[in-house]
Amino acid sequence: MREIVLDTETTGLDPAAGDRVVEIACLELVNRVPSGRRYQTYINPQRDMPEEAFRVHGLSSEFLSTHPRFTDVAEDFIAFLGDGDLVIHNAEFDLKFLNAELALIDRPPLDGYTIIDTVALARRKFPGAPASLDALCRRFGIDNSGRELHGALLDAQLLAEVYLELMGGRQPGLGLAADKAKPDGHARALRATRVPRPHGASAEERAAHAAFIDCLQDPLWNK
Repeated sequence: MREIVLDTETTGLDPAAGDRVVEIACLELVNRVPSGRRYQTYINPQRDMPEEAFRVHGLSSEFLSTHPRFTDVAEDFIAFLGDGDLVIHNAEFDLKFLNAELALIDRPPLDGYTIIDTVALARRKFPGAPASLDALCRRFGIDNSGRELHGALLDAQLLAEVYLELMGGRQPGLGLAADKAKPDGHARALRATRVPRPHGASAEERAAHAAFIDCLQDPLWNK
C-alpha cells in the first residue's frame, strides 16, 4: 500500500482570485511506514506575495523568483504521486489550488486519486475537538516546536506522524513489531540470550539434607 502525504503553500486563499501555489512537498509511505522518499520544490508564482501570506510562510517574491514555474515541475510532481493514495490535511484547499495550477497548463485535474482527508479523520475520531495540525500534534505528543512559520515540507512531516496516530499509531495491529530483521528475514530475538542459571543442589546443601534425614524416624526418602 503506497500513500503520499502532501502539503502546499500558496499566495492566498483563492486560486479564482489569482492566488498561486508557491511550495509543494510530498512524503511517501509504504504500508504506513515512511520510505524515506520525498518530493519538495518551491515554485515561482509569477506574481507578488501578499503581506498576509508572507507572515504565514515567510516566502518572499524575491526568493521565489529564482525557482521554477509550476509548468516546469508538473511532470516530476505527477510522476512522484504515481498510483499512491493522497493524504492531505483539509484536502479541499490543496486540491483546489493544485487543480487550478494544472488547468493553467492544460493538464487534467487530480480526480483519479483516493483522497484521505486527515481533518475529516480527526473529526470522526474526536468529535467536537480542534482538528488543526497544531492541535493534533499536541494531542498525540508530536513535537512541532520548529513550526514558527508554515512550510510544506515540515507540515508534511508532521502530518505523516499525525496520520499514523489517527490510524492507530505506528504499530496499528495487535501483533508486536519485529525488533529488526536478520538478513535471512527472521526477526531478531527481543531479549539477549542469557547463560542458564544452575539449579542443582550444592555439596553443602546435599550434606545438610542428609543430616536432616538422619534425624527423622522412618523417613520416606530412604524407602
